[in-house]
Amino acid sequence: MTQTTSAHQQSGTAPSAARFDAVVRAAVGQGLLGEGSPVAGFIDTEGVRASVGALHDAFAATPEVLHTFAAKACSLVPVLRLLADCGMGCEVASPGELRLAVEAGFAASRVVLDSPAKTREEIRLALSLGVAVNADSLDELHRIDALRNPGTASVLGLRVNPQVGGGSIGPMSTATDTSKFGVALRDPGAREAIVEAFRERPWLTRLHTHVGSQGCPLELIADGVARTYELAEEINATLGVRRVTSLDIGGGLPVNFADETVRPGYADYVAALTAAAPGLFSGRYSLVTEFGRSLLAKNGFIGARVEYTKDAGGRRIALTHAGAQTATRTVLMPDAWPLRIGAFGPDGTPRTGPPLAQDIAGPCCFAGDVVAYGRELPELAEDDVVVLYDTGAYYFSTPWAYNSLPRPAVYGFRAVAGPEDGSGHDGPVTFTTVRDAQSLDDIAAESGLAHADALIERDD
Repeated sequence: MTQTTSAHQQSGTAPSAARFDAVVRAAVGQGLLGEGSPVAGFIDTEGVRASVGALHDAFAATPEVLHTFAAKACSLVPVLRLLADCGMGCEVASPGELRLAVEAGFAASRVVLDSPAKTREEIRLALSLGVAVNADSLDELHRIDALRNPGTASVLGLRVNPQVGGGSIGPMSTATDTSKFGVALRDPGAREAIVEAFRERPWLTRLHTHVGSQGCPLELIADGVARTYELAEEINATLGVRRVTSLDIGGGLPVNFADETVRPGYADYVAALTAAAPGLFSGRYSLVTEFGRSLLAKNGFIGARVEYTKDAGGRRIALTHAGAQTATRTVLMPDAWPLRIGAFGPDGTPRTGPPLAQDIAGPCCFAGDVVAYGRELPELAEDDVVVLYDTGAYYFSTPWAYNSLPRPAVYGFRAVAGPEDGSGHDGPVTFTTVRDAQSLDDIAAESGLAHADALIERDD
C-alpha cells in the first residue's frame, strides 16, 4: 500500500484512494467496523507526517517561522501529540483547546491563542502560561492592559481584518467588510487607531490576520497577508522603531475535495505570498502560520456500515451510520462540502459491478441527513461498508450530539507497503486507538443523569 510522501504533496498529486483499501479490509477483519461498531474514523499517521514535512519544506527558505496546527481541525490529544512530535506548534481558540494543547505536550512558547470573545479568566490563564495571545479588538487590548504582568513571556499581537473580500463559501470568509474577526482595517479611523495602539504599548509586537479557508483562492489570501505586511511596515516607520517584529499570517489553505489531487500545495501558497508581498520572507519579521484542514483532510476517512437499503420514488437510498452527527458541514451545505464516497463489501474489499445512482443517507432523524445524492456507485447492500474520504479534519474529531448518537471511535493506522514484485498484495495494517467510542453510559452521564431529579419538586 502506497503511503503519502512529501514529494506527492509538493508535486500536487496524491496516491489513489485505493491506498486505503487494505486499511478498510483490515478494520473490518479486526472488528473495528462491523455490527457492534458501525462507524469509525481513521487517521493515516504516516500521511500526517508527510503533510507536515511538505509544509516545512515549502517554508524552508524562511529565516524564522513557527508552524502551528489549528486545534479545531482535529481536537484529539493523540493527534495533537503526533503533530507536536512532528515539530508543529498549536493554535487554539477556546479554553478547552488550550487545555488539549497543554495535555498534548506543546510548549507554551509554541501555542497561540486566538478567539473573538476571550474572557478575562481566559486571558489571565494564557498570560500566566506564557502562551502567545492575539487580541481580536482594540477593546480586548484594554483588558490585556489591566491583566498583563510585565514579566509575562507571552507574545502579544492584534488581529486585523484587511477587508479584501470573501470566497465562494460565505461562512468561511473572514475578511469581508463586516466580518466579526479583527479590527476592520479600512473602516474610517481604524488604521490610525491601530498605529496609536502600538505606539501606546511597547509590549504589542505582532500583527495577525486570517483571510479565510475553504473557498478562498490563494490570491485573496495573499492579498490579505500583503496588506497586513504593509501595515506592519507603516507602524514601524511611523513610530521610528521596529515595534512589530512578527506576523501571524493564519492558515486557510483550501482542500480539493473533488478528486485525489492535492491542490493547491504549500509551495503554491508560498509562491502566491512571495508575489503579493516580496518582503515577507526577507527575515525582517518572524512568521507564524495556522494551518489545519490542509494538513489532515486527505489523511483520514470515515468508515460506516450500511444498515439498510431501500427505494423511494425511484431513488435508491443506502442508510448508514455516518450522517450529520459526524459530517455536519456536508449535510447542511452539500454543495460547498461535497465528499467522495467509496463502496466496500461486508468483508471490506472494494465493491465491483455496474454503477447505480444512490443516495448515501445517515442515521439522524431529519430528512436532510444525506451525505451524498445520486452518487454513481456499485450497488450497495445491507452489511456493506461505505467510506467518506477526505474527512481527516473536522469530521469525526468534533461530532454533533444530535439524537444523542454516540461519538465514533477513532483509530490511527500504519500500513506497510507490499512487496515490489508486482503481486499487488498489501503488507500488514496496524491500528492504535485514538479515542474510544462513546458508550450509552457516557451519553446518559453527559445529559445530566447525576442531577436527574433536579427539576422535580418534592415535599420535605
